Amino acid sequence: MFADHARIHIRSGKGGDGHVSFHREKFVAAGGPDGGDGGRGGNIIFEVDKGMNTLFYYKHRYMFRAGDGQEGGKKRCHGSNGADLVLKVPEGTIIREEHSGDVIADMSGSNVRQIVLKGGRGGKGNMNFATPTNQIPQFAEPGKAAMELDVTLELKLVADVGLVGFPNAGKSTFLSRVTNATPKIADYPFTTINPNLGVVEFDDGTGFVIADMPGLIEGASEGVGLGHTFLRHIERTRVLIHLVDTASFDGRDPVEDVYAIHKELEAFNPAIMKKPILIAANKVDASGYLEEDPVARLKAEFEPQGFEIYPISAVTGQGVKELLYAVRHLLETTAPEQVFYEQEFFPEDMIAVQDLPYTIVREEDGKEVRFVVEGPKIEKMLNYTNLESEKGFMFFQNFLRRSGILDRLKEEGIEEGQTVKMYGHEFDYYSEDPEDMENDDQ
Repeated sequence: MFADHARIHIRSGKGGDGHVSFHREKFVAAGGPDGGDGGRGGNIIFEVDKGMNTLFYYKHRYMFRAGDGQEGGKKRCHGSNGADLVLKVPEGTIIREEHSGDVIADMSGSNVRQIVLKGGRGGKGNMNFATPTNQIPQFAEPGKAAMELDVTLELKLVADVGLVGFPNAGKSTFLSRVTNATPKIADYPFTTINPNLGVVEFDDGTGFVIADMPGLIEGASEGVGLGHTFLRHIERTRVLIHLVDTASFDGRDPVEDVYAIHKELEAFNPAIMKKPILIAANKVDASGYLEEDPVARLKAEFEPQGFEIYPISAVTGQGVKELLYAVRHLLETTAPEQVFYEQEFFPEDMIAVQDLPYTIVREEDGKEVRFVVEGPKIEKMLNYTNLESEKGFMFFQNFLRRSGILDRLKEEGIEEGQTVKMYGHEFDYYSEDPEDMENDDQ
């Protein structure tokens, strides 16, 4: 069963607690602390599966959890890491934070695998806390908390060509003729309630993927019927074939139909109407009874607007070959434009807005001045950020700015080149150019 939308709850693994123990050995009177570190919690990872074309698996299961890290052990044994949970999705799936609707990941193009929620870091065992003044530490660090999030999965099919038109325009018949797809075909509205994908193959081995979009109706751009469900799949296509019924068995006017569909596409996303669009005047084998030639009317109305009209019959095959070669030519001469949705929501952002405490202490040692920033807000962020990567370090800088910590440092009198210390990390402070800050936030 096809499904292109789902809502799920995801949770990474909690970090394992550090262990408290002391070395015990015969003839060793006072063994030192040997409690091991806890294991890292498992990550929530989304991965593209080329063999999937539906989100149906996620329609009947809501909760997805990665494994928790295990507690450290005695004799400096490290707890095992929690198992990562890999969630397979079709190519073209967009993952959004449910409440804001912001994009977390777009699983298309080169982005075939992404960690969405990181597991909590394991706590340190008591072996890490021995000092000359405290050689028998009776405590260990607890594992860091898991991250959890409500997300929506939204599938936007990835196809070269989108096939649009009113119900009963003959799209399913056309698709079954030109590809190996086998859509349901019947003479009543809304036969196709799911998008169908097929591959058009030419004798020279070239080809393209075509998607039959379910029949649109007026008001689709406002969500009437299943409008938004259908229209979202058109956004990733490069070329559109607008199939229009010229036989008018149900009393529809082909010229009015073209305008009506174009109006819905424009209202949903104006960028769609900037794609190359070919108008296929279908059912010409059955339109001879009409007093006025519908193909001539379509050409007179739309060719001056830059649209090419191709008279075809999906039933007999008349004109279909010419239409397909015209589509291939457009694909070859039109620069590929990959529609990719940039990440807007970072799960770690939730920490920035949480009302967690932190402190800033100014320390002076002769002429050297440094600022020590500590507290749950900082510690929690460092648990999920890899400062060794450029992306992770940039994200941490943005976190300091968004959470107001940089402003607080300025209020405390920090100056260029002075040191900021945060849980074992030391940074040199340099003020940012306001213009660069605005560009970072865009």
